[in-house]
Amino acid sequence: MKAYTLVMTLLIFATSTFANVAVIVHPSNSNTVDAAAITKIFTGKAKSFGDGSKAVPLSQKSSSATTTEFNKKALKKSSSQLKAYWSKLVFTGKGTPPKELSNDADVIKMVSTNPNTIGFVSAGSADGSVKVVHTY
Repeated sequence: MKAYTLVMTLLIFATSTFANVAVIVHPSNSNTVDAAAITKIFTGKAKSFGDGSKAVPLSQKSSSATTTEFNKKALKKSSSQLKAYWSKLVFTGKGTPPKELSNDADVIKMVSTNPNTIGFVSAGSADGSVKVVHTY
């Protein structure tokens, strides 16, 4: 029984430590933004939120650990796969990648001032100026 309790405790702890990327929107955004919508917005397959308002995705530098985690967990792609994906869309004129910002603070600042933006940050970085809609 003690072993079972220990295993369950470790499992809960491990699960919580892996949920380290938060997807954020402006606090006034009342749309339901689930994992499927996030994937569509960040791959350019959707250009708007559920209510029809424009969705502007914001990313971070491709070299950041937060971006690597987001790409892996939310988009199910490595950084190189995503780069190839966007290169093809840009070349054919069918899309443009999300705007890249430098860090969590820049994403939070941009999202908190523009209701049409959606971005991702390290889960611990999100503050009261933005609304977390999903955590990975």
